[in-house]
Amino acid sequence: MLLNDRLKSLFTACILGAVLLGATNVRAQTPDGFRQPDPESFPNLYVWSDTCNAYVLKQGEQALLIDLGDGSVLDALPKLGITTVDWILFTHHHREQCQGIDLVDRTTTKVAAPLAEAALFETPHQFRKWYPKLGDQYTVYGASYSRPPRESIPLDRTLDHEEVFEWEGFKIDCRLTPGHSPGSLSYLIETGETTLAFTGGLMHDGAKFTTWFDSEWDYGFGKGIETLMASVQELIAAEIDIACPSQGPVINNAHRQFETYHKKLETFLASYVRGYPVFDSTEEQRDSYSKPTKVPLINQVTPHLYKLSHETKGKNFAIIISDNGRGLILDAGLFPVAMLEEIIVGLRAHMGLKEIDAFWISHMHGDHFLLGPHLKEKYNAEAWTLDIIADKCEHPRRYDYSALVAAYGDGFDGMKIEKPFKNGESVMWEGYKIQVDWMPGQTEFGCCLWLEIDGKRIAFTGDNLFGTASDPNQNGHEAVVARNSSILEEGYLLGSAYLKDLNPDIVMGSHSYVMDEPAGFLQRYHDWSKEMIRLYKAMLPQEHYEYGYDPYWVSAYPYRVDLTEAETQTVTITVRNFRGVPEKHDIELKLPPGITAEPSRLTGFVKPDGERDYEVKLTVDRDQVAAGVRQATFDITLNEKHHGELFDFLVLGRTEKE
Repeated sequence: MLLNDRLKSLFTACILGAVLLGATNVRAQTPDGFRQPDPESFPNLYVWSDTCNAYVLKQGEQALLIDLGDGSVLDALPKLGITTVDWILFTHHHREQCQGIDLVDRTTTKVAAPLAEAALFETPHQFRKWYPKLGDQYTVYGASYSRPPRESIPLDRTLDHEEVFEWEGFKIDCRLTPGHSPGSLSYLIETGETTLAFTGGLMHDGAKFTTWFDSEWDYGFGKGIETLMASVQELIAAEIDIACPSQGPVINNAHRQFETYHKKLETFLASYVRGYPVFDSTEEQRDSYSKPTKVPLINQVTPHLYKLSHETKGKNFAIIISDNGRGLILDAGLFPVAMLEEIIVGLRAHMGLKEIDAFWISHMHGDHFLLGPHLKEKYNAEAWTLDIIADKCEHPRRYDYSALVAAYGDGFDGMKIEKPFKNGESVMWEGYKIQVDWMPGQTEFGCCLWLEIDGKRIAFTGDNLFGTASDPNQNGHEAVVARNSSILEEGYLLGSAYLKDLNPDIVMGSHSYVMDEPAGFLQRYHDWSKEMIRLYKAMLPQEHYEYGYDPYWVSAYPYRVDLTEAETQTVTITVRNFRGVPEKHDIELKLPPGITAEPSRLTGFVKPDGERDYEVKLTVDRDQVAAGVRQATFDITLNEKHHGELFDFLVLGRTEKE
C-alpha cells in the first residue's frame, strides 16, 4: 500500500510537470542567474534578482513576470526558452520594482498594477511638490513617503482586492496588502496543496520589515505599522506556504513567519508610539507647575519666566522677562498674530515688558517660528538658533524634511537667522548666561537652550519629550520620524543622554508642557532610546539597520533645483557610509530629458562611518525639457549590489506657463 501511494505521488508530480512545463526537468537544467523557489510544486516558476526579485512564470515560450527590477531579466529570458513576455504584474510602485520599464516592448507586453496605486504609476509627478504642504497625499508633513517611477508608466489593466487574473491556465488571486506601500497587492497561486504568494515588500525573510522608510506614513502614530499588521493578518488567514518577496530569499515557512511577524509588529508598535498620552492628557498632566497671572492666556513658571496658559493647548510660546523689562521669547507659533499682540499688551501692562530682544527657535520645524516675521517687523527682534538649524529656517525648500516652515502655507518660504549659535556657545543676556547646545532626538536639527534662573536650572527642549514626569508609566518620547533626519544613535540616544547629564530642575517642552523634577523621567526617556535601537536592529534585515531606516543616505542639496532662470546650477550629492569599513559606490544620476549632469556618474569610496560630497553641475536645454517638476534619481550600486533608484531630488527646468 505504501509503495502504491508513493507511485501515485510520483505519477501526479510527473503529470503536473508535464502540464506546466512540457515535462522538462527544470531543476536539473536551471540556467545561470535564475533560481527556482519550489521546483517540485512550481516547476515553471523562476526568480531573477537585481534591484528586486523579478519572478518569471513560464508557459512554453511565453512568460508572465511579477515585478521587473532593472530589466536585466529580459535579456536572460531566452535561456529559459522564452520569446515573449505577455504580462508584467507589479506588486507596488516603488522605483526599484519597475525602473527597467523602458526596456520593455510595450507593443507585445502588457502591464498591470494595483488599482490603489494606479496614479503613482501613471501620473508620478503629482506626488513631488515644488511647494509642499503638510496635508499632501502620501507625505509625512510634506515629505513624501511614496517613491514613484521617474516617468509615467501607462497601465493596460488595474487589479483590485479579490480579483482573479487569469493567464495561460493560471488563476492568480489578488489580495490588497498595503503597509510597505499605500496600495500594494499580493498575488496568490495554488497548486495542489501548496499556496504561493508574491508578496512585494510586505515582509522580508526573518519576519522583518523590508525597509522602514516605506512604512512610515504619519508623524509617529504608527498608521503604516497598523496597516502592515492588517495585511499580514490577511495572509495568515490565506495560509500561505511559500512567500516570494521583493527583496531577499524566498520564504518557505511563510505561514509561521507571518504569525511571528505579526507578534513582532505588535511589540514594535508598543514601543514606537509616543511615550505620553497625546490627546487624552489633562491640563494638570501637561503642566501642574505654572500658575495663572493677570495676563489673559499667560501663566507664570518662575518669577521671570512665563508661558501660555492651559487655555492654549498645543501652541508654542514662552518668554523670559528681565528686571529691565527686556524679553527673550522661546519658540512662537501656531496661533494668530492678534493673539500674540493681546499677550504682549498684557505683559507690558502687568509684567513690565518693554522690549523684545530676540526669539529662540528650538528646532527646524516651522510651527516653532511662524510668528517670527511679525516679531522681526514690529519689534525688531532677532532670530536665534543653532547654526546647523539656520539654513533649514532660511531656505526650507532646499530640503526634503518633515514639517519645514514652507509647508505651513503661512506666506513665507524662509526667514533670516540673525544669530546662529555654535554648539556649546553661550551669551550673556540681561545678567543671565544663556547656553545653547546641540540636542538631537526627534530631529538631528534641534538644540537645547538652558540657563540658571530664579534658583532653577531650566532646559528648553523643543519637541523632544513631553508628558507627566511623575508618572512612572511614561517615558516621554515624541515621534520617531526618519524624515526628520533622526537616526537613533545620532538622535534620541545622544539627546536623552545629554539631558540626563544636564540634570535640569524643570524641562520646558514646547506646546505648553512643563515637566518639573524630571530626573526619573529623563532616565526612562534614555532607556527607551536604547530599546528603540534594539528593536530597529531586530526588525530590519540590513546588517547595519540605518540603510533600511534612513531615506537620505544618498541625498542632494538643494533638494529642489531651480533651472528656470539660470541654465546651470551646482548640486552637492552626499553619500553616507554606516559601516566601520570603507564602502565602494557607483551612483548613476538618472535625469529627465533636457537635463544633463557633469559628472553623471559618481564612483568612489566613502571612509568608515563617514560621508563624501560630490559637486555636480546640472545644465538645462529648454527646448528639450518638459514643463513642471520632474524627478532626478540616484541609481545606486553599493559594494557591487545594485539597489536601484531608491532616492531622488527635484528639478524645475521650465514652468508650466512657458
